[in-house]
Amino acid sequence: MQEDLRYPIGKFHYEGTSTIQQRQQFIHDISQAPVNLRESVRELNEEQLQTPYRPGGWNVRQVAHHLPDSHMNSFTRFRLALTEDEPTIRPYFEDRWAELSDSRKAPIEYSLDLLEALHKRWVFMLESLQGSDFARTFRHPDLGLMSLDKNLALYSWHGKHHVAHINSLRKRMGW
Repeated sequence: MQEDLRYPIGKFHYEGTSTIQQRQQFIHDISQAPVNLRESVRELNEEQLQTPYRPGGWNVRQVAHHLPDSHMNSFTRFRLALTEDEPTIRPYFEDRWAELSDSRKAPIEYSLDLLEALHKRWVFMLESLQGSDFARTFRHPDLGLMSLDKNLALYSWHGKHHVAHINSLRKRMGW
């Protein structure tokens, strides 16, 4: 069976309300995402950073810049859901963001540092939440009502998903 390069760890799947242990694991995964991303791009040269992780996919640099873009949006969605009753969030065009000049040309160190700082703050907030806080929701115009529980699980997966894009590319290319 051939690996699906788009989903090296499989597609996101959510069973429903998470257990306390699952939430702790998801928070741990989020705390480790910056370290894992930094390790996945360690010692890559300019040519390697410009290599797409799959045919028609983003290059490594774009993936590295995408993670803080996406996770900043998620952090904001958490804060909105915690302070408002079922806010409707504004989605963004991640594919268009990946084509902006900074996503195509900026040093990845900028995004590595940004992701590290963002996740420190995010994890601090997440660890302060009560179980009932994870039942709070926001409305996504395309995806409908999303609980913070589901969003937590999604971003636990999301960080691992994109790090796996880079790591699987490195393995295939012998880097």
